[in-house]
Amino acid sequence: MPGEEVTRVLNEKTEDLRRAVSRLTLLQTQDALTLLRYSLSIPKLMYTLRTSDCQSNPALEEFDKVLRAGLSSIINVDLSGNQWLQATLPVRDGGLGIRSAVMLAPSAFLASAAGTTELQARILPPTISIIPDSSVVSALYNWSIRSKSTAPAGTAAYSQRNWDSACIQTAKDELMDSALDPRDRARLLASQAAHSADWLFALPISVIGLRLPNEAVRIAVGIRLGVKICEQHQCPCGAVVDTLGTHGLSCRRSAGRQQRHSLINDIIWRALNKAKIQSVKEPTGLTRTDGKRPDGLTLIPWSQGRCLTWDVTVPDTLAASHLNRTSVIAGAAAEHAAELKIAKYSDLIPHYDFVA
Repeated sequence: MPGEEVTRVLNEKTEDLRRAVSRLTLLQTQDALTLLRYSLSIPKLMYTLRTSDCQSNPALEEFDKVLRAGLSSIINVDLSGNQWLQATLPVRDGGLGIRSAVMLAPSAFLASAAGTTELQARILPPTISIIPDSSVVSALYNWSIRSKSTAPAGTAAYSQRNWDSACIQTAKDELMDSALDPRDRARLLASQAAHSADWLFALPISVIGLRLPNEAVRIAVGIRLGVKICEQHQCPCGAVVDTLGTHGLSCRRSAGRQQRHSLINDIIWRALNKAKIQSVKEPTGLTRTDGKRPDGLTLIPWSQGRCLTWDVTVPDTLAASHLNRTSVIAGAAAEHAAELKIAKYSDLIPHYDFVA
């Protein structure tokens, strides 16, 4: 029941989180982010959220305040209101999976209440079981305001995800409505695309090359959430680099562009050879009329007696030349680049399986 005891428990959880955050800052960023998401934040609070009516308790706001400050200190970024809102979304919806206690509390409690309704009716006498549960009524009211949706019915109400998805969708709509800049819309759409956040699911294991440097995590999170990652300055190419720092992804004088291209090509080549499919990079015999050649070729047939040849390209979703497409459809820059590659190597397609 709501009261001092629930507040005491929530305050203890908040102090535990504050202590954990102070220690997480001593770890590498990817390790700390992984521990915070999977163990030390909402997972520590979930039992209380599901079993107690605490969705209107001010202590939840303090928990979120500590969580937001902790996330900022771990990643070394400054989160505005919308950036924090995006960070609290699940990874598949464009966030970091650092869920907000205030957003999640009504959904967790209502799902638990719905799932135990039948058992309660069997335990309590009929004269009591027909009386509306004031805690459920209050939680449903707060959930309706937050989700702007109708409540799940039947067995669908037993699932916390069904309650939570409506609140998530409202938050996503709010973020899209506030994104007046095409670059912000393109960023939000890209963050929700398939595989755009696979790096967030990779456990930081150094021996297999999965631990990211601290600066790489900061920049990856910064680009995903649209936070300030550098001071405004002038690029050697003459363009002005704003505080979002995304110019380097498309600058022709950026060393990173060629490095990304080479790394992706190397991953494909190594994967094929691991699968016992012998292949070579930049085959000398496959040149176009202008002298250019694809990035790789298998030396044995790939399908129906035809060898596989591929060419890598790394378009920038946030480049000004792509925003008219990427601000409407996620992945449009890559699809357009693939179409151009296929057209460039059209003379190879009759004889090889070409992949852009």
